[in-house]
Amino acid sequence: MPCNCGGACETNLVYACSGAANTGLLADQVMRALNRDGIADSTCLAAMGADLSGFLESARNATRNIVLDGCKVSCGKRIFEKNGIAFQHYIMTDFGVEKGKTTITGDLIESIAADIGEKAKA
Repeated sequence: MPCNCGGACETNLVYACSGAANTGLLADQVMRALNRDGIADSTCLAAMGADLSGFLESARNATRNIVLDGCKVSCGKRIFEKNGIAFQHYIMTDFGVEKGKTTITGDLIESIAADIGEKAKA
């Protein structure tokens, strides 16, 4: 689709860990909220990890890549570092969420999404 913004268009992409823990679920749900709110378009972290060329190229051409990891293992961060692609990084446990313990609620998802949305725009 052609750009109608006078050349000032941004392509912001968001990737989420969707790991087995509650924190992976939270990262995935925050990604969906950021997409819904128009902060960034959701895309596939697994495809990045699999080195699929189209996904890598999209990330390289993006204005901003937002990587949401569930925990300090930071699988998403490692994928982007391995490929030498710039990104903003957020870890769900840095928002006071305990891996394997914190219940993931709609209010928690919205609160973290709002916080990351503000930081991502900066």
